[in-house]
Amino acid sequence: MRIIDLSHEIGTGFAAYPGLPAPVIDDYLSWEDSHRAYHPGTEFRIGRITMVGNTGTYLDTPAHRYRDGFDLSGLPLEVVVELPGVLVRTGARAIPPAAFAGLQVRDRAVLISTGWCRHWKTARYGGRDHPHLTAEAADLLAERGAGLVGIDSVNIDDTSPDSAGRRPVHSALLAAGIPIVEHLRDLEKLDDGPFTFTAVPVKVRGLATFPVRAYARQGSR
Repeated sequence: MRIIDLSHEIGTGFAAYPGLPAPVIDDYLSWEDSHRAYHPGTEFRIGRITMVGNTGTYLDTPAHRYRDGFDLSGLPLEVVVELPGVLVRTGARAIPPAAFAGLQVRDRAVLISTGWCRHWKTARYGGRDHPHLTAEAADLLAERGAGLVGIDSVNIDDTSPDSAGRRPVHSALLAAGIPIVEHLRDLEKLDDGPFTFTAVPVKVRGLATFPVRAYARQGSR
């Protein structure tokens, strides 16, 4: 059995998405400060992180786009745990419906490998020439009942000036209740065999997006 980690590391000072604040990681209770509360030789550390939900490799629920959509607390585990996966490898910037021709996507995690993750932690990563789905591709995946859609790019939608702020991919997928995972990595490490995909966020009421530890499993246990 192979476990392939598909998540980026979150660290202090690096904001993956342009314009959003970087996370800050520090101590609420340091090793040294804990000495005042515990027996000599016993110490603890309680860490603290300040960040927006769209940090690192994260999952969007419908509440990210729609006021009446379900949030993290309403996310069904069956759509994010051990989903049978479909891998689409593409070099296209605007990924069309043809990329999914002949694929069985219903109730599956459809992962799109573009190689864009190689630009992680560079100015190029957030560039508006990043790979993305077309509106027509999103409509196709929604109509065919994809369980989840993920991409190794900065945004699953076109964010160029030509998009005029429209987000048809988020709109179509999240309207259909299909979670989106962005900022995946290392999808090229998956071989052509069957795999399952898992990406579970914490169960927070009132939040629509949150980082996940995304991974694929290939082979038998």
